[in-house]
Amino acid sequence: MGDSQIQLMAHLMRRAGFGASREELEMRVKAGYEATVEELLDPARQEPVDVYEFIRYYPLWWKPGTMFGSGHAPWVWRMINTRAPLQEKLCLFYHQLFATGVSKVDHYDEISDMIDMFREKGLGSYRDILTEVAKSPAMIYWLDNNENRAVSVNENWGRELLELFTMGVGNYTETDVRECSRAFTGWTVTHKLPRFHMGRWDWEFEFRPQDHDYGEKTFLGRTGDFDGEEIIDIVLEQPATANFIARHLYSFFVADEPQVPAWSVTPPGDPAAVQAIADDLIENDYNIGHALRLILNSDFFKEARFRKIKNPTEVVVGTLRLVGGAERPSPQTMEWANEITYMGQDLLNPPSVEGWHSGVEWINSGTLMKRTNFVAEMIDDRSRPGVMKIVERVRSSNASAEELVDACLDVMGPIEVSEEGKKELIDHAESLAEQHAAPGADSSADESDISEILQLIVSLREYQFA
Repeated sequence: MGDSQIQLMAHLMRRAGFGASREELEMRVKAGYEATVEELLDPARQEPVDVYEFIRYYPLWWKPGTMFGSGHAPWVWRMINTRAPLQEKLCLFYHQLFATGVSKVDHYDEISDMIDMFREKGLGSYRDILTEVAKSPAMIYWLDNNENRAVSVNENWGRELLELFTMGVGNYTETDVRECSRAFTGWTVTHKLPRFHMGRWDWEFEFRPQDHDYGEKTFLGRTGDFDGEEIIDIVLEQPATANFIARHLYSFFVADEPQVPAWSVTPPGDPAAVQAIADDLIENDYNIGHALRLILNSDFFKEARFRKIKNPTEVVVGTLRLVGGAERPSPQTMEWANEITYMGQDLLNPPSVEGWHSGVEWINSGTLMKRTNFVAEMIDDRSRPGVMKIVERVRSSNASAEELVDACLDVMGPIEVSEEGKKELIDHAESLAEQHAAPGADSSADESDISEILQLIVSLREYQFA
């Protein structure tokens, strides 16, 4: 199989998943690119992760409440072990789009329920997803819709629905925000008895007719006694909504865009690609799976290699899937979940309703060190099956310093580095070879040589890109 096929498949698996080992890439190349796309878009083909295996080891993470900042650990473990990586990657996409945090909700399991909904419905209609989000107890509390009543309208949810979840700034008026919010009055939460003798009370969606505004509303030029679902229908009819969601999909799966607040004044990096995605959304009733099929098979996607900086979840989960040995729940699972937080992405607890600022803003002096140290430590652990497979593959294919470096770059990507970076890698490999050539030196230290080169590669600037 050609190097170009491996490179393309590696690109697909980085974006539609969390990367893949060389063995998996070769298997998928034999199956074919389009066939792999179809498999990724049909998670039902794969055996689901048994999350109760995690709960058996950590029973307190069933309905975890606040759980000391690690309530996202079961989701991290699921991402590490899933055989349907696009399904989990979409959960991450929606969590960024519909950012909802435990810092206010104070109830991890309510936000986890939202992630479960994304897992179930994420490849379907955006209308269904948007409606479920509007009824999510976590979102209702996060954006204060539990305080939205006919006699006292709260505009927080209505504003963010238009600004961040559908149309974007500049496509509606303050009157539209008010009228939209009136349509969602009475959409609130109710409590049910806790499952156990201790712990938090679960929340459920409840519509309270006595709190709903049944008056006539004028929204985006249309007048009627609209309720929340009718508002969603009207919003989805607007071309601005299709373009806004298309840009979100492009930014997450294709190439980094500026931060969302700049979109009203900054055009897309590839307007034609965003328009193609928007047209597909309109033509196919906002079916996200159909739009992803278009994206993943498009030339603009295939040509956009290494044009995204990995988010912290991609760094940690992708590394653990590569090195292996992370299948069983363990105390390290908690440590790995926390590593994502230390790198700047506190899952289930985004900094604001905007979510995280992505792209180059993932990187600063502190987070870069965390990224490099974590990956270098993992790739140096030769007790892990994935690491040993990488080492053995490299050992079987090198005879010179340059070939050693090429083999390491190939198996870790394949990844292309600058001429200066490659020269430094080769110079270091040559210095290691000279040490082994010295009288009395241990000539069997080639495994440690490979580990050193791999650690240097993951510390390079180029390794931060997906």
